[in-house]
Amino acid sequence: MKKLMVLGASQPQARLIRAAKELGYYTIAVSIPGNYPGLALADKVLDIDICDKEAVLEAAKREEIDGVATCCFDLPLEALGHVNSNLNLKGLSERSSMLSSDKLLMKRAFEEKGVRTARFRNLQSRDDLTQALKELAFPMIIKAVDLAGSRGIYKVLDEAQAYEFYDQVMQETGKDYCMIEEFIEGEDFGAQAFVQNGKIIFTLPHGDYTYFDHTAMPIGHFAPIELGEAFNEDVIRECEKAIRAIELDNCAVNIDLIEKDGKPYLIELTGRAGATCCVEMVSIYYGIDYYKMIAKVAVGDPVDELFASRAKVPTPNASHFFMNFTEGTLKEIVNKNDPEDPMIYELTFDVEPGEPIHVYKNSKNKVGQVVVQGETLKACQDKIEEVLKNVEIIVNPAEQ
Repeated sequence: MKKLMVLGASQPQARLIRAAKELGYYTIAVSIPGNYPGLALADKVLDIDICDKEAVLEAAKREEIDGVATCCFDLPLEALGHVNSNLNLKGLSERSSMLSSDKLLMKRAFEEKGVRTARFRNLQSRDDLTQALKELAFPMIIKAVDLAGSRGIYKVLDEAQAYEFYDQVMQETGKDYCMIEEFIEGEDFGAQAFVQNGKIIFTLPHGDYTYFDHTAMPIGHFAPIELGEAFNEDVIRECEKAIRAIELDNCAVNIDLIEKDGKPYLIELTGRAGATCCVEMVSIYYGIDYYKMIAKVAVGDPVDELFASRAKVPTPNASHFFMNFTEGTLKEIVNKNDPEDPMIYELTFDVEPGEPIHVYKNSKNKVGQVVVQGETLKACQDKIEEVLKNVEIIVNPAEQ
């Protein structure tokens, strides 16, 4: 029986653990203690901080694992790559995890390999920023290179904002540098891809629902996205160049793009499945269990047969977060949606009555999520609107 170590134990990793067990793998969840659903599902639990790569590596050696995996978040990628490279396992390598976890190194790799992307500069001081403002055009984006989930990213409209947000980013980042790039005005979209033994199994462009605070943040996705044949082919070419530039192999891939003047530009990508219901999107669209593909590639089992079993006709689908804009305590969630509605694939809530509830700033503040499927994309998008209207989040406001 093959042993799969899963880094993290929250909802996406719990689903990965369940899929791995259905494949007959022995599962080991690595997580700090907490109310995480994966801890009850795994065959074994190790109380280890997933950011402590040396501790994770020692545990992997001790447990004699066949593979290590995660999905939907960046936090454990450094440890995952460290284990794979040191134990010669399949999966994201240490070099690839470094390139995809540091936005500056990623952009340099894009530039070297000719990937279409925004112009950028490295910032190690306010003097560097002064020089960059002379060389790049507004609007711009200042980014922490080591943070995920839309944290440490600020859109800059003028010089005053540039210096303000530079100081803010340098307080948030764990590095002694950050980066600035030109902001490409266009439509955000994304893609999910999968690569095994150097072969890109699929690239699935998808649409994004976004919410703008200090930057645009994904709050849902939909597939398919109508791009046009020539544009779609261009997207797939640029995604493949980016995958090769970051040397990604034996992993799922999450890709962020933007369209401007009929051309796709790469924002960033990383060697794990996307969050915000992206795994469910891929699973529904192709009619497969994408979590099983992620588990299989980690232990070195081929995925070709599983992917070959996909549906002949893809299924349109869409997802969206439930969001709250009042700080306080959750009083009640009134859900008027039909639990037997065949179009609703999943409808879940993360917050219980009596628990603190926060104004939406990033995915950690989401109240829940809904995933729908249907015969057409328009039907799915209409259903998403209907579901959102049928949910009322009642909050006891925090005392001022």
